[in-house]
Amino acid sequence: MIPITFGKYKELWACVVSLLIISQCCFAQETKSTDKFSDNVQNIPGISVDESVDKPAQNIMDFSLSRDSFGEANKSQYDWLSLHTQLTYLSMWHDSIKNKSQNQIQPGANNLDPASELKSTFDATLLVGFRLAEHTAFFVNPEIDQGFGLSNTVGLAGFPSGSAYKVGQKEPYGRIPRAFLRQTFNLGGEKELIEEGPNQFANEVTHNNLTLTVGKFSVVDIFDTNRYSHDPRADFMNWSVLDSGAFDYAADSWGFTYGLAAEWRQENWTLRTGLFDLSSIPNSEKLDSSFKQYEWVNEIERRYFVGQREGSLKLLAYVNRGFMGSYIDAVSLAVNSRTSANCPTLASSSPASTSCVRQFASQGGIALNLEQELSRSTGFFARLSANQGKKETYDFTEINQSLAAGLVFQGSSWGRGGDTVGTAGVVNALTADARKYFSAGGVGILIGDGWQNYGQEMISETYYNARLSNHITSSLDFQYVVNPAYNRDRGPVSILGIRLHLEF
Repeated sequence: MIPITFGKYKELWACVVSLLIISQCCFAQETKSTDKFSDNVQNIPGISVDESVDKPAQNIMDFSLSRDSFGEANKSQYDWLSLHTQLTYLSMWHDSIKNKSQNQIQPGANNLDPASELKSTFDATLLVGFRLAEHTAFFVNPEIDQGFGLSNTVGLAGFPSGSAYKVGQKEPYGRIPRAFLRQTFNLGGEKELIEEGPNQFANEVTHNNLTLTVGKFSVVDIFDTNRYSHDPRADFMNWSVLDSGAFDYAADSWGFTYGLAAEWRQENWTLRTGLFDLSSIPNSEKLDSSFKQYEWVNEIERRYFVGQREGSLKLLAYVNRGFMGSYIDAVSLAVNSRTSANCPTLASSSPASTSCVRQFASQGGIALNLEQELSRSTGFFARLSANQGKKETYDFTEINQSLAAGLVFQGSSWGRGGDTVGTAGVVNALTADARKYFSAGGVGILIGDGWQNYGQEMISETYYNARLSNHITSSLDFQYVVNPAYNRDRGPVSILGIRLHLEF
């Protein structure tokens, strides 16, 4: 377990406390004159909540629309400044893992620690927005991070913690994950209200509109979103449940990149397109400053009703263009004990490595994303995704095919309207080329035991998120993984997570 340290970093923590005090004062002033049951209550998207329920946690990039007109209580939200904060602490444990093979874990392998372990992560974010014009705003999110994911965030393709980055540090450090400009153009139709929240100003827009976002943010802030499973601070935790597992989206080691996205909303349809910067080499902390390596993403969404129940279906397609290694070329190089320009001194006993055979190439994939309200308190979601899987994963995780589905229940039926319970299952798989590579001792971004007795990675996850007050939630999460990292010789493994989240 990583302790939250102070010492020479007390200035950072003093800054965090100060920001909390400031935002709390701003929140109190903004809500002082509002009605308790109109402005301090917000429905979980797609799930009805009793009016006496406290306001639930909100996704940092979630844009909530309301058909209500502006009233006196909303005038204070037309300010030029938006200020919010969030803090999230997550502690995660897994039990010991059995090795059913005679093979031994080799140094440098990306394996889940065979002994039980406990790791923790912490992040504190200040979400600042500046309104530049009625429909133009700039947002910046300075953040402090600390801690490690289990086994330094390796050992599972569907990694269990959405709060864990691929870069961990024992001491707290600062960074700016988001800094972007957003412009909305009204294109006609019924007027709607965008509610004030993290990274969004209260505003009135027409139902049909065009929104442009440019700067630094996460691809999945805009693409592959799902109201029931997308926020690691409020709902599920597993990477392949939160996002489409085979969507290898552009990102640095923290999950963010530079890019441009456009969203055209017309009646019941939305078309999204975006161009994003890939990292300089696969899974790098640095992005390609020349933008010669890039990702192009397109997504079409159809909103509909089944009876009176809302639903949405999204189809996403993407292509990555960059220097990436072929799995088969890497295996061939290792088997035939040859060298390459990238690896001129390759030893005859060296395992397969895609870093030795990288050349400029393309790899793409698709994803289907469904969300469906089943009742006033129940929602269903599913994701199906696949990529070509002939070359190494560039920025996300080693998943070539993935199917995830789950249910989310809102707690009004048991007298806890602000609580949610979710349960989901996901099956992840590799292509034949990828299997050959990892069986030959290859190592990827998150997986690579040094050998592989292939089996599909199967994960179940269940969480309970309890609302303790207007601004505090706590979650208990359990995951069970069969064939971790696609290896029948290892596991199964049980994972327990405890999360505390504060937002103002």
